[in-house]
Amino acid sequence: MQQDKHPGYHPVVFRDRAAGYAFLTRSTATSDQTIDWDDGQTYPVVDVEISSESHPFYTGKARTVDSEGRIARFERRYGARGQDGQGSGADAPA
Repeated sequence: MQQDKHPGYHPVVFRDRAAGYAFLTRSTATSDQTIDWDDGQTYPVVDVEISSESHPFYTGKARTVDSEGRIARFERRYGARGQDGQGSGADAPA
């Protein structure tokens, strides 16, 4: 393997400012800012706008925008079918 071809892989703290959450992991990301971590070591810190602590999908605060269900939309488009196979909608053949 060629030396000095890949970037350095080192411990980095990623901090989500919106949620006040930080976690230590390994990455190739670099930063001029540093932070003193719980273990007494100083690590570079990378600020991120969103993480799993603040993303609506992961926090369970996601909104569902579906105002009309799929079945209701199908029945509105093609008419509801009864047991006998005849359409009960206005656009059903007479």
